[in-house]
Amino acid sequence: MPVSEAVLVLNAGSSSIKFGLFDISAAEPTLLCKGLLDEHEAKPRLVAKSPSGETLFETQTETSDADGGHLFADALGFIEERFGEGCLRAVGHRIVHGGPDYSGPVELTEEVYAKLEALTPLAPLHQPRCLAPVHPVRTIKPDLTQIACFDTAFHHGIAPPASRFAIPRRYEAQGLRRYGFHGLSFEYIAGRLAEIAPGLAARRTVIAHLGNGASLCALRDGRSVDTTMGLTPLDGLVMGTRCGTIDPGVLLYLLQHEKMTSEDLQHLLYHESGLLGVSGISADMRTLLASSEASAREAVALFTFRAAQEIAVMANTLGGLDGLVFTGGIGEHAGEIRSAIGERLAWLGVRIDAAANDVARERINAGHSAVDVFVIPTDEELTIARHCAAVLRQHYHL
Repeated sequence: MPVSEAVLVLNAGSSSIKFGLFDISAAEPTLLCKGLLDEHEAKPRLVAKSPSGETLFETQTETSDADGGHLFADALGFIEERFGEGCLRAVGHRIVHGGPDYSGPVELTEEVYAKLEALTPLAPLHQPRCLAPVHPVRTIKPDLTQIACFDTAFHHGIAPPASRFAIPRRYEAQGLRRYGFHGLSFEYIAGRLAEIAPGLAARRTVIAHLGNGASLCALRDGRSVDTTMGLTPLDGLVMGTRCGTIDPGVLLYLLQHEKMTSEDLQHLLYHESGLLGVSGISADMRTLLASSEASAREAVALFTFRAAQEIAVMANTLGGLDGLVFTGGIGEHAGEIRSAIGERLAWLGVRIDAAANDVARERINAGHSAVDVFVIPTDEELTIARHCAAVLRQHYHL
């Protein structure tokens, strides 16, 4: 099936890379295939599937491929063989942190790469993984355009006081402010919400992206006006292995009295905390919901308590609450979590219909609910493909 113009989207996670290949010849990108690169397994593998789930290509290497070069070469080779040599116009990357300089997608030159690499201390778990594919792809296809799309960009317009920390202003001048993340997901949901509930899109809505990483976005007129993550992806809600908002005195105690190094503390906060730390069992919400252990129930209770608490904070920023959207792996699939959060927000007028919630219908609020409640699957890859297509049309006249 020859394709004239395609974009490969790479969405790097902690141990694998989700990818999607999109035809961008029409106004709206169309998914051609999707898949996964597990380049850090004992036997790294690449799987590509059709939009319907049929396996189109699969390969596995015998030894660890630390930079992913072989798998990227296999992926690019598969694309050319199946969809036509020369069809690939660009590779789009999800980059977690764009810092103060990047409010929209940008071509990944070496200068831009260096600036993004310098932001690693603000997202040490994510930024290196997001940037890791850039050089292997450049080695294989040096003339291929690569485009960075940022999780922080959707929140770039958040202004004081929501963006400000109560620290000396000289640090704010250095870029220490609330940036927010999951912006590619929030941008997709904002667009989808405008399609299915256009009246609500201009009103006071909170989007809850709940997954291994979790955050909220206060949405008004389709724009982010507040969010729970801050300078780094550590802030805000309880997450799979991250602590969320915490008393800074706890950190001082661990440094001063437990004699932790900064590296020890970073590992504790990013890898040993959250649902895993509280339960002592797992970071996976599915495992915790299936467990009869008291510590598992306590971890789930803390997750829903903090989510409801922060939704109320977002409602305060908005001056009320007209809509609530659940998305992300937990938000889309865990009806028990949606129900528990809804019960904690009953005082705000949230009423969830149990039958609709059990089957995750698009709209799950009860008829007498003062707040419209939705479950909307997110699509970060499609958002990235849209941005890449726009950049290519603007700069390369596609």
